[in-house]
Amino acid sequence: MKDYIFVIGPSGVGKTTLARGLYAHYQGVYFEQNMIPEFGIPEGVDEGRFEEEVMWEGSLALLRFFHEKGLKNIVAADFNDLRTREIPRLFRGSDFITLKLVSSDYRQNLEQMLSRGEGGLVDTKLLRESTEKIMNRPLLPGEALLDVAGKSPEEVLSEAIGLIDGFECPREYEYTEPGKEQFYSWVWSDGLRT
Repeated sequence: MKDYIFVIGPSGVGKTTLARGLYAHYQGVYFEQNMIPEFGIPEGVDEGRFEEEVMWEGSLALLRFFHEKGLKNIVAADFNDLRTREIPRLFRGSDFITLKLVSSDYRQNLEQMLSRGEGGLVDTKLLRESTEKIMNRPLLPGEALLDVAGKSPEEVLSEAIGLIDGFECPREYEYTEPGKEQFYSWVWSDGLRT
């Protein structure tokens, strides 16, 4: 059993599908950042930055709440990639794993994203840039790579369960957050989205 299972990756790679499968398998908690309730944006603030910060801070509070209540296998998905660099610092000392989903077959990832229709993000520039940044970034403490290329959702789930069950997260490690330029952000004002 893990304290936390984070699922990160670019759009269209299957994060939600995997997170739901992991929740069904482990019967812990399933949480996505988009589950934070709607809220108003005060005037005079950077809307994108304010929205992302409130969603992230609300997500952290909920994740910690579930853990404090004794729940394990808390599956958390779909955060702004830039927040991934904070996970090793914020969750050091806990038993966590971050599954970094990528697709080495860009065409497969693109087709999956486009097949969502109106229900998904259809921004091919975002997909290409975020995929390149996420794939090329070195692994962080507690992070494991899962390439979904050529695999069915069932195969990805099976491989993820194998990774999670066999993964030993170090409880103590030296960690300096990598530079922001190694990550992608959906917030325009972060300067990481061109």
